[in-house]
Amino acid sequence: MEQQNIRPGYLTAHQTARVLGIGLGGVRQLVRRGQLERAGGTERQPWFAVGDVQALDAKRRARAAA
Repeated sequence: MEQQNIRPGYLTAHQTARVLGIGLGGVRQLVRRGQLERAGGTERQPWFAVGDVQALDAKRRARAAA
């Protein structure tokens, strides 16, 4: 279930997965690989900074277009 009490400027793991077009497992892999950093929340319900997610999305799109 998605956490509703999240600070402005942050995304839940579910929202992050939606933005990046991947599943929750993909978000976990990005964190493990050091490509995405948790910005708050808990171990089970992490938050990610909107700017970090947008930057990663732009980087992934640029790589796919090349």
